Amino acid sequence: MSGASVLSGPTRELLDWPFFGPEHRDVAAALDGFAASAAISDIDHVDIDTSCRKLVRAMGDAGLLGIATGDAGKRDIDSRALCLARETLAWHDGLADFAFAMQGLGTGAVGLGGSGTLRETVLAKATSGEWLSAFALSESDAGSDVAAMTCAARLEGTDYILDGEKTWISNGGIADVYTVFVRTGEAPGTRGISAFVVFADDPGFLIKERIDVIAPHPLATIRFDGCRIPADRLLGKAGEGFKLAMRTLDIFRASVAAAGLGLARRAFDEALLHARSRKMFGATLGDLQMTQAALADMATGIDSSALLTYRAAWKRDVLRQSTTREAAMAKLTATESAQRVIDACVQMFGARGVVSGSLPEKLYRDIRALRIYEGASEVQKLIIARDYLKQS
Repeated sequence: MSGASVLSGPTRELLDWPFFGPEHRDVAAALDGFAASAAISDIDHVDIDTSCRKLVRAMGDAGLLGIATGDAGKRDIDSRALCLARETLAWHDGLADFAFAMQGLGTGAVGLGGSGTLRETVLAKATSGEWLSAFALSESDAGSDVAAMTCAARLEGTDYILDGEKTWISNGGIADVYTVFVRTGEAPGTRGISAFVVFADDPGFLIKERIDVIAPHPLATIRFDGCRIPADRLLGKAGEGFKLAMRTLDIFRASVAAAGLGLARRAFDEALLHARSRKMFGATLGDLQMTQAALADMATGIDSSALLTYRAAWKRDVLRQSTTREAAMAKLTATESAQRVIDACVQMFGARGVVSGSLPEKLYRDIRALRIYEGASEVQKLIIARDYLKQS
């Protein structure tokens, strides 16, 4: 999306909020410097596989991927820095945000439950940008309902044998390392799921098909056909895979809200610029009261989303408390609000807003998936309500 207007980047006014410290200004400055580089301006949205590889390597060279991996597991992930990164990158280009986020999401469980050897190898190569990573949880009949998972692994001597399929796997087809969640049967439901590291060259690991979606990014259905891996690729203990998956998602869910926030800010910035310059009825579009009302709604939705997003990140970083409910609130509000903000932007641009390849049209496609992945909006509502009911 870069190069489409005279805008140079998202506002940094929020850094004056009490959620942030001086170190976050340094992070923002590094992100802005990277966003001004050719790595962003030269993104090819047709050859997305090559673009993702180039982006990840450039981010690794710039030292940005440590934000998503906790500097290869050497420290806890700073949720506020992670959210700043995703908000900034999403403002500039949705594919850049995707490439960055997957390096953390795909290796999060390795950092939480991997052996020393796995952590040293996988996290280091993901942080440098040498390897691309993927998070393989969903199945065709087990998306929000993880307990319906059928992909399975059985122990044979010192190896596990994996069989079955995973789908909607981001970075599927181009990742070098996959964190895979499969049924091992220690107990019914989610208590019988384990997590493993699988490499792309493991025998029996196959890419069944690539999947095209409205906001193009690498996506695939993967298959395990008697895929044999050493038992030391198990993450944590057998039967604890679901806990690892949820802990990983708890870390990254607020960052999905931040990505939605970045897309919404870009839409608002473009709409504001358009409203000031578009001549209509002897004035500008921005002089019309209906336009002003739309801009007010957009701005209020963005600030509401930002406050919820960075509250969740601050609570996790500073108070060291569980943020399951707060992250769910942030993701729900930010992604749903971003959809409304971007829709209003498209409407304000009129016919130009629905031209294929225009910035409003790209934003419109980019935002839609965020209301689904890492927990659909309906699931976030259940998480929020059940947390309150449990407390009461």
